[in-house]
Amino acid sequence: MKLGEACKTWGLFRLVNHEIPSTFLSQLLEEAKKLFSMEFETKQGAFNDSPLTYFWGTPALTPSGEALTRGTQNMNWVEGLNVPVNKLSRFQCQQHPVLESFRLVLVEYGNHLSRIATTLFEAMASNLNLHPENSKSYLSLPTGAIRVYRYPQCSNANVNTILGMDVHTDSSILSILNQDQAISGLELLKDDEWLTVAPISNTLIVNIGDMMQAMSDDEYKSVKHRVKVNKHKERISIGYFVFPDDDTVIESTKYKPFTYNDFRAQVQEDIKTCGHKIGLERFKLT
Repeated sequence: MKLGEACKTWGLFRLVNHEIPSTFLSQLLEEAKKLFSMEFETKQGAFNDSPLTYFWGTPALTPSGEALTRGTQNMNWVEGLNVPVNKLSRFQCQQHPVLESFRLVLVEYGNHLSRIATTLFEAMASNLNLHPENSKSYLSLPTGAIRVYRYPQCSNANVNTILGMDVHTDSSILSILNQDQAISGLELLKDDEWLTVAPISNTLIVNIGDMMQAMSDDEYKSVKHRVKVNKHKERISIGYFVFPDDDTVIESTKYKPFTYNDFRAQVQEDIKTCGHKIGLERFKLT
């Protein structure tokens, strides 16, 4: 099956026939551009009284949007917004029309992504012969978060050494990306070579996260990826991440049993002490 082959060989694939209108995907990116074009102080003020978290230069976030301590890492060339999907309908931003307009679009987008994530995970669980009861508890839609990223143009003379996002794997089960339809930047590591994931209109990029790799006994690969910046143009991308419940135990023949809460706590500790995420290696059976 093509899905299983892509998950095992690449850890990333392009999704078509996702039933999200192309006009809507374009609208989503345009609304994001309007939001990021606001003054810095206005953006900060708009998010103070909302469950949305505004950040810049910080790639590592908890599902709730709390920035992790960066240790010795360099700041990344990015600003962004973390949006817990299940809280979108609980607040309104009438005093900030641009934010309110974007919130309404995100509510609809979150519904689409929840549907897609569920369909994909059910297919993957079936391919892997995961126990039905276990697999039902693994994917928790209330944990879904949308992260909206803006990578500003970078005129620095050393632009080739500056990253919009450091090399990393996602801690999620699945990550679904609506990347800029005109400007490339996402790269994945395959056989020790960095490959560009070219933008193609009306497609979504899906990549496997750490939790899915553990559930699959390392059959599916949590792919290393990074984001390069552009010297002349800014770039917008919108990612959706979904996780297990905090206390759901992940069982695997390759790893000792752990919960997502255990994994997240270990990542936070490693970033504080080592300056970077170590991830699944911390839970490998010896």
